[in-house]
Amino acid sequence: MKTQHVRTCFTISFSDDQYERAKNYISEMKKHPKRLFWQGKEGKSDEELIMGQLAHRVLSGFYNDEPFFAGKQIIRMESSIPV
Repeated sequence: MKTQHVRTCFTISFSDDQYERAKNYISEMKKHPKRLFWQGKEGKSDEELIMGQLAHRVLSGFYNDEPFFAGKQIIRMESSIPV
């Protein structure tokens, strides 16, 4: 199977509650430095980790209990094929 890469930029919205939950998740992960979660995240700031967690949850459907809810959170998407 051939793997392809595409660079994609999402503009998402999130609530204060979602931000706090992501912040708490990152705080909890800091207590477990040997977890798989940390692979590839070395040197990232807390804010980068929180935003990454928020994006992951929005895009993976974690917050999408209602039909079309993701459509409200994903405001814009731009993709390009890397050179």
